[in-house]
Amino acid sequence: MNTRMNRPGSSTRVFARLIAVAIAVGASACGRLAPASEVAVLVPPPAADEPASGATSETAVLAGGCFWGVQGVFQHVKGVSRAISGYTGGNADSAHYEDVGLGTTGHAESVQVTFDPREISYGEILRVYFSVAHDPTQKNRQGPDSGTQYRSAIFPVNEAQQQVAQKYIAQLDASKTFASPLATTIEPGKTFYRAEDYHQDFLANNPTYGYIVVNDLPKIDNLHRLFPDLYRAQPVLSPVAVSVR
Repeated sequence: MNTRMNRPGSSTRVFARLIAVAIAVGASACGRLAPASEVAVLVPPPAADEPASGATSETAVLAGGCFWGVQGVFQHVKGVSRAISGYTGGNADSAHYEDVGLGTTGHAESVQVTFDPREISYGEILRVYFSVAHDPTQKNRQGPDSGTQYRSAIFPVNEAQQQVAQKYIAQLDASKTFASPLATTIEPGKTFYRAEDYHQDFLANNPTYGYIVVNDLPKIDNLHRLFPDLYRAQPVLSPVAVSVR
């Protein structure tokens, strides 16, 4: 179920219905600090992290519900130089918003995070991801959105990342950090495809949009509160796409 928006060009009738839903959601947020799904859990640091390599840039690909909020969180994290919304898990032909929204493509809405491992490690990226970017105990849903495209998933780009992710999930489950086991899947060998330009920087560009107010701004507040040393007030915005699929 997609309760956010349709791509421009969809039928006026459907778009009007979605706008009405967004207005209703925005109205219900008045006076609320955060919906229950956005209660943050400060997880412990990973017991095992990537060894220092001397690299100055690394990428992580993460999925945790609507990519607007996940992208917004990492754009406020120190050491991150870029966060791009996109699709991961399926093939190039179906890496489009309307197709992914059907929940049948294998894709998850995801974010490619580029960071400097000298400033923030891969394990610390995962700590933010588990703590404030989403609820990792939810299976195929986050907040008001449901479907496999909203699953909690880590797409490691190499063996070292896969090992860190596997050990971290096992650590959090063993310590019962969350009331329920983590639903996060680890899916190596998948290609990330950049989402349409109108999805990029959506939180930064639309801070008063009803969905953002209810579901995503609390994540930024939680990041600031739980990770003050990692938080930066000015988000790093996405570069303009250099090509069109």
